[in-house]
Amino acid sequence: MPQSRHHLFRQLAGHQWEGFLKGVEKEGLRVDTNGFIAQTPHPEALGSTLTHPRITTDYSEALLELITPVCRSTGEMMASLRQIHQFVQQNLGDEVFWAASMPCELDGDESIPIAEYGTSNIGKLKHVYRQGLAVRYGRMMQSIAGVHYNLSLPDSFWRFWQEALDNRDSLQDFKSDQYFWLIRNFRRRSWLLMLLFGASPALDASFVEGMEHNLDRFAPDTWYGRNATSLRMGDLGYHNNAQASLDICFNELSTYTATLDRAIHTNWPPYAKIGTRRGDEFI
Repeated sequence: MPQSRHHLFRQLAGHQWEGFLKGVEKEGLRVDTNGFIAQTPHPEALGSTLTHPRITTDYSEALLELITPVCRSTGEMMASLRQIHQFVQQNLGDEVFWAASMPCELDGDESIPIAEYGTSNIGKLKHVYRQGLAVRYGRMMQSIAGVHYNLSLPDSFWRFWQEALDNRDSLQDFKSDQYFWLIRNFRRRSWLLMLLFGASPALDASFVEGMEHNLDRFAPDTWYGRNATSLRMGDLGYHNNAQASLDICFNELSTYTATLDRAIHTNWPPYAKIGTRRGDEFI
């Protein structure tokens, strides 16, 4: 009987994990002394959002994004993130770096300033792209923060794993196939990860003002889900109904690229109706 993948994993020696690369991109809103989304420009002390390798903005001028370098250990990665985080907070003046993924107090779309990247062509392009997101999805959803964890496994691991599975493909094809295997299993079990590790059960009342929802009142300015763990990943969080019907296939590289290409070239009538310009401006 073939050995299970779990059993094979347990045979891995420590040196076969050397070269396991990882990095984090952590987002968070700048918030003023009243707990409201900051209306101030990106602090000059934090450098240029267009060119700084460690500190930039995501959707909003107030939505910071901290980027660690590629690291070889979790300790190195966390130390780097901590250092960037400390530097940012030291240069925010009276503002603070909002810790939660669901946003602070807002006052509708117009209270969320779109990020600015200067007057260069690429800077203008990044701003226009965000204007388009505002028109198609609304700014409220774009104010939700997140953490992106990036990883890559070393070739020493892949060679062992390929031999253990008695695979004869090229190493590159094998790696692609196994990364898709990892993606499928992550997607299959993501509900459990949200249940066990989700940490956004509540949100500011301003986020759902005028909306129908089934949340309970926790405080005058706070709603929460009685059994919720991650509102961010739920219907009130970061999602888009138009993308839900695209049916991207993660079976293998060829089907993934084919379905992604089909999605890119699929017309969505509500967006087609909006067009790409408003007056003389692109959106």
